[in-house]
Amino acid sequence: MKKNLISNGLKNERGLNERGMTLIEIMIVIAIIAGLLAVLGTMAFSRLKEARVSTAKIQMKAIGQALESYNLACNSYPTTDQGLAALVTKPGADACANWGPEPYLKKSQMLDPWKKEFIYESDGSTFELKSLGEDKKEGGEGNAKDLLYSELE
Repeated sequence: MKKNLISNGLKNERGLNERGMTLIEIMIVIAIIAGLLAVLGTMAFSRLKEARVSTAKIQMKAIGQALESYNLACNSYPTTDQGLAALVTKPGADACANWGPEPYLKKSQMLDPWKKEFIYESDGSTFELKSLGEDKKEGGEGNAKDLLYSELE
């Protein structure tokens, strides 16, 4: 035969408390979860910024390799006026007779992780490639620092 429940209804047949959690206990749990999310969110956002800088460096190295291939075929780098577009479409027979047979670079590779075009300058014998970084302005510090091809490791 089953035991009767105690008149206040707080204990079940086995004598266990079924009262539940109070509002204060729930609020404490929510505050702890919110604090953890804030810390983890900040860390994740910081990692995302670092990942974009790494991605920009990798892209710049790929563009540098494409420029070297262009230089081997054409005996010079594209000029500043020709720009990186010379790696995507043939700049003209007089500019480079040996261009191709396929593009050296995809058009989508000419944008940095912040959706800005890389800045390219060349006199034909040397080149510099630059990304303005997260702030998209000259200068900057940390993740907003300008990235230069000549300074890559």
